[in-house]
Amino acid sequence: MSLIEKLTPQQEALIPVYRKKWRNIALSTERIDREKAASAVKAAYIAIGKNAPNIIFYESPYVALKSTIFDKLESLKQELNNKVVSQLNNSSISNLKRLQRELLEKPLEQLGRQTSFFSDLSYSIYPQVFQDIKIDEELYDELVYGKLNNNFSDILGFRLSLILENYIKIYLNEQLQSEDWQQINLQLGSRLSSSLQASLYSYINNFFGLCFQPEEECKINSFRDFIIACVWFSEILPEWLIYQSLIKECGWIFAFDKAVIICDRPLQLRFDNQNRLHAEGEPAIQYADGFSLYSYHGVTLPEEYGKLNPQQWRSQWLLTEDNAELRRVLIQGIGYARICQELQAIELDSWAEYTLLKIDADVDEEPIYLLKMTCPSTGFIHALRVPPEMKSAHEAICWVNWGIPPEEFAIQT
Repeated sequence: MSLIEKLTPQQEALIPVYRKKWRNIALSTERIDREKAASAVKAAYIAIGKNAPNIIFYESPYVALKSTIFDKLESLKQELNNKVVSQLNNSSISNLKRLQRELLEKPLEQLGRQTSFFSDLSYSIYPQVFQDIKIDEELYDELVYGKLNNNFSDILGFRLSLILENYIKIYLNEQLQSEDWQQINLQLGSRLSSSLQASLYSYINNFFGLCFQPEEECKINSFRDFIIACVWFSEILPEWLIYQSLIKECGWIFAFDKAVIICDRPLQLRFDNQNRLHAEGEPAIQYADGFSLYSYHGVTLPEEYGKLNPQQWRSQWLLTEDNAELRRVLIQGIGYARICQELQAIELDSWAEYTLLKIDADVDEEPIYLLKMTCPSTGFIHALRVPPEMKSAHEAICWVNWGIPPEEFAIQT
């Protein structure tokens, strides 16, 4: 077994090529070829001795989960109505748990048990691929976490999981607050009702935890592909090719014993210059079935904010927005100059063309003090936030100028 401690100049020159290759795969917005995607999944099952599964396609992960599980809440309600009266009479903990399992598994029986098969396949292939090679730990860290890492967790994968999970939980909560469910909750009693709802939320978490996300797999596979093709120069195992085809041909995958759900890729992905999800007045992520996500420099926005350009955002929203991160985004997008005008900031002091203002409203976690600056020649108004302990416009100018008084600053300029 050979130990690789450093790369040749030729190998170093190929790093950007492989980084770009896997970035393009991870962030592709091309429609999947359903025939190729199904073949890739079936080949992976057959490779480990499993029967080829039933393949189900959806346009987006959100609609896949919503249609697969939560649209079956009606049948779940019927099961509850049929069984709850007779079984609550003997409501021991074991009976409650058995009833809970029956009710939760019923809507999913056509899929079988969810598995982490594709992730397990990734881990099983890794030692086979690298059984004849050893990478110096320092070089490994440099390649994986530096030169070949595209940070897909921040760009899309893990972040999108959190967003989708939150959307699904909001949808489920809306369903469980309906009049029908409130009546069932009264019949169930607080113990079984709370336990049932907790299990439903747990199912959601498990779905995302066991999901195969190609953009996440691209993180480590940019390294694997580079090492195999540019450093190792050895025979490529068939399992490795099968695994690569899953990443290249599929969107998100939810794997079960009896079926596999394959989701298509987004139609649109929009980013800012720091590779954060970002769009103004349009979705940052948009799927063919209409499911969209709005984001402003990496912060997820509700639709009522995201569908409008920041120039159309209203300062009054700050007075009712409870989320501190969203308030920060609104302040950033609207700008202090417009906030001053629309929220009628109070003038505390002035010095030359500078004015110290305070917004006397519950907009942020601490009072907002602003230094308004008016350009004498153009009349353009600019505003900067200053600490709330500022007592005068002159003091605020000194703070903005890193402690230099405005008189001295003018001389230096």
